[in-house]
Amino acid sequence: MLEEVAQITRETAVETGRTQISERVMAALAKVPRHRFVSPADELAAYDNRPLSIGLGQTISQPFIVALMTDVLEVRPASRILEIGTGSGYQAAVLAELAQSVYTVEIVPALANEASRRLSGLGYRNVMCRVGDGYQGWPEQAPFDGIIVTAAARDVPQPLIDQLTAGGRMVIPLGEPGGAQMLYLVEKMGDGKVSQRAILGVRFVPLTRQRNR
Repeated sequence: MLEEVAQITRETAVETGRTQISERVMAALAKVPRHRFVSPADELAAYDNRPLSIGLGQTISQPFIVALMTDVLEVRPASRILEIGTGSGYQAAVLAELAQSVYTVEIVPALANEASRRLSGLGYRNVMCRVGDGYQGWPEQAPFDGIIVTAAARDVPQPLIDQLTAGGRMVIPLGEPGGAQMLYLVEKMGDGKVSQRAILGVRFVPLTRQRNR
């Protein structure tokens, strides 16, 4: 898996600007047992570089995309990270290997509860899970040094921008469901201004909103 991630990173360097994934991120990928985050039927495919269904219309992203998004976020040991879209908990586990704390929000209660049990069972004490509308972030725990969104939104949610620290980074796929999507790096400057840079064409499930909002 790691060799394939490294190869695809080199092949997409023109688009991403990255010829390699950092050693810290690669070490985190090597440490997290990906087969524990997929269904038993998919365990043999867990380390293939492709997305897999985790049920309820959601997927676990392919390892390369997890590596790229994590690398772009530039997580430091003291970082407080917010993840939108817990899914099976795999991305949160990778982040937990790198950050001081990870706060992750999942709108589907069954997925959130299962991910919380799984992460706790694997010993990840620095991951906090909650059920909620990811578009709104987790304002009670803000601000965050980094935010990673694992579902495609039509635009960058303003609540998430507001919850970034000055100098913070957000990685988010933008685009229409089933249509063209692009992974973006969003940076919040010290004066509060925000910049966006396209990274790579991607395909994610749509960011789901609570109906009463």
